[in-house]
Amino acid sequence: MRAKFILGLIIGLTFIISKQTIAQRPSKSDFDIPYGDNPEAGKYIVVNGTNLYYETYGNGKPLMLIHGNLGNINKMSHQISYFSKHYYVIVPDCRGRGKSEMNTDSLTYDLITADLIALIESLNLDSCHIIGWSDGGIIGLLMGINYPEHVNKIVAMAANLWPDTTALLPWTKNWIVNTKLEASKMINAQDTSNDWYSIYQLMNMMDKQPDIELKELKKIQSPVLIVAGDKDLIRDEHTVLMYQNIPNAQLWIIPGGTHFAPVRQSDLFNKTVNKFLDEPFTRPDSKF
Repeated sequence: MRAKFILGLIIGLTFIISKQTIAQRPSKSDFDIPYGDNPEAGKYIVVNGTNLYYETYGNGKPLMLIHGNLGNINKMSHQISYFSKHYYVIVPDCRGRGKSEMNTDSLTYDLITADLIALIESLNLDSCHIIGWSDGGIIGLLMGINYPEHVNKIVAMAANLWPDTTALLPWTKNWIVNTKLEASKMINAQDTSNDWYSIYQLMNMMDKQPDIELKELKKIQSPVLIVAGDKDLIRDEHTVLMYQNIPNAQLWIIPGGTHFAPVRQSDLFNKTVNKFLDEPFTRPDSKF
């Protein structure tokens, strides 16, 4: 019975990760450039004790793209291709993903945020725009809270402030917890069929973090676009709550959108986000 249970979880984990990867991964015919594995654009930098990989594209005002929990540079291909025509795009593999090393046994959003701020400083940039997807959106908000001098405008797609079911849909939370438990069991069994150590670290981070108080959002000086699909992994009311507590924020709930809107609705996503980044920020009111 236990063997069948474990096998079922493994199959479920593989299916979900594969499904997410397929949903985010462009077909090879979409892009001629091997984003995420491009020796002409890629470099390494040592930050906070780890080897961080990043790629740069385009010219103009600096813009950093930050992928989600199970993502890497390649998952932002639609955004790299579009925004590199308008901006100097910096896109890192966050710690423990892609070509970047983990080098910690206690992964946190604060540590990843510090990594990316160190990258910005290493490039001698005063500040840059941020587009963050999922975990990347959380990191974008943390940048705005703790490093306001390095951030211009922030786009936070499908972010959350805390990890319980008042923020996440229950099935999302259950998947995180079950995947974390299974990864722990496989580590203890010394199974080598997958990188269970990294999976555990990533799931543990989502299970226990972030822990951002509403009052912290009020510290954000940057204009912020809060984005989510209307069928996202995040509760709609949580997305609205973030918008309501950021002083200079706009809200966009994508009709018919899911957590994977930056890929599945990439044209709409990119054009709308570019309009937000390009135009002066305003906060219109319906009062008359």
